[in-house]
Parts: sequence; C-alpha cells; structure tokens
Amino acid sequence: MAGDDELARRFEERRGRLRAVAYRMLGSLSEADDAVQETWLRLGRTGADGIDNLSGWLTTVVSRVCLDMLRSRTARREEPYGHEAPEEAGPGDGRAPEEEALLSESVGVALLVVLDTLTPLERVAFVLHDLFAVPFDRIAVVVDRSQPAAKKLASRARQKVRGAPASSGAELEGHRRVVEAFLSAARGGDLGALLDVLAPDVVRRADPAALPAGVPAELRGARAVAEGTVALRHRARFAAVALVDGRVGAVVAPHGRLLFALDIAVREDRIVSYEVIAAPDRLRRLALAVVGEPGAVAGVTSPAR
Repeated sequence: MAGDDELARRFEERRGRLRAVAYRMLGSLSEADDAVQETWLRLGRTGADGIDNLSGWLTTVVSRVCLDMLRSRTARREEPYGHEAPEEAGPGDGRAPEEEALLSESVGVALLVVLDTLTPLERVAFVLHDLFAVPFDRIAVVVDRSQPAAKKLASRARQKVRGAPASSGAELEGHRRVVEAFLSAARGGDLGALLDVLAPDVVRRADPAALPAGVPAELRGARAVAEGTVALRHRARFAAVALVDGRVGAVVAPHGRLLFALDIAVREDRIVSYEVIAAPDRLRRLALAVVGEPGAVAGVTSPAR
C-alpha cells in the first residue's frame, strides 16, 4: 500500500505537465484528461520498477496514447468545421468550459487551429520538440521512426505553423496591429474604435452560413460594417489574429475549433475589405498559419540546434 501511495504521489507531481502535453496534442481538455488517466492506468499495471526516468517514461506513454487518439480521430474523419459558437456557461455548467477557454487562450487560439491541420505524426513531433524541448531520440521512439525521420516530421510541421507570409517586416507588423485593433474594438463593441480602423468605403462579405437569418451577406461603408460587427460582437471573444492564405487575417475558433476565418485586406493602416469564410469546403482549402512575433513564431520556442 505504501508503494502504491508513493507511485501515486510521484505521478501527481507530473500530472500538470502530462496534461499540458496532451492538451496541445489533442486540442481538447476532456480528451487530454482521458489520455492522462490512461497513462496512469498503464503506470499502475507496469509499476515504477525498472523505470530510470519516470518523467521521460510518462511523457512517452502519454504521447503514444495521444497519437493513437489522433489517428482514430483521422480515421473517423471527424469534421472540425461548422460548429456553432458556444453560449456563455450557466451557473450549473461547471468549470470545464471556462477552464478550456483559459487553456486555449494560454496556448494560443491560432496555434491550436493550425495544429489541427497537421498530420498526427507531425503534430506529435512538433509539440514534443518545439513546445516541450523533448530530444529527437525520444521522439523517434514515440512516432516509431528514425531520428532523421522524426526531425523531418517536426520540420514539416514547423513550416506549416509558420506559413508563408505574403509580406514581411514592417508591413506584416503594421497589418497585424490593424487587425488586432479591429478585433479588440469588436470584442468591446466599441463603434468609434471600429470606425477608426475601417476605411470609409470598406466592404464586408460573408458566407451565408456565418450569418444569422436576415443579415445581408454584403455590407458597404464604415458605418454599416461597424454596426454589423458590433451586432455580432459575442463572436469576437473567440477570435485571434492568424495568417490566412499568407495575409494577416483572423480565425474565430471557440476552444481552438475553427468556426470562421476572416480574409482581411489592409491598406494605409485601414481595413478596406474583409470576407468571413464559413463554408467547410472553403475552410479546408485555406492555408492557415500563426503570425509570429518579429523573428519568431508566437507561442513556439526556437528549436534546439
């Protein structure tokens, strides 16, 4: 009994990190908790005898569990698009939705969306190496590939996460500031701030699936677009800046699950047009990526050399 208690204590000391790894691999808090629980059950069956590095062993096991879950998800061809934006949790809904929202914000909504576009092997290799600095010899064991192959998986994933911006340097940063200001004003329902960032002749187009019944698919002029944005401001709390087909745009992704993408055109520090893309077939064709800080990808550590 004392040995079981000690094993449980050692596992609990590492639960937080295992949960963090699993959440970034799976993008779902409930699935991450399932993966961590399965890891504990496997440890219980195996015991700690003969395990020299318990943290490394647990990371390997939880990663393999997550890889199996990702492969199963892919085999079922789960549809990641077209979900309705969740409503505010009521008093009896518990803490899970709020906790998952906080988790997705801490990881980065755009990063979670882009991770969903990777293959299971790419996602596991990228998360382990670039986000948790796991060496490639251990990653190779998880993905059942050679070290060079594991490095290639992480490299391909990193290229997808970073994307190929259509602009660079000051222009990219300027466009990002404009889009961030737009999203901030939208979240706050600040009509004046929206008018400041929209060009007078701005045009907003939207897939019908992105709009409530009766809302026109096209709006023209800063006042009409700003008022339409304020009317749908509850969606902006799920929005984050992202690269959309190489341009700075935005994704609307409750808990990291893609709902809409905004293809935004910026000229002279004003938004001159944007399109809200909601149709699943159109979303699949988009090249989505994270907008990096100068010289680095936001939320992604520099890879070890």
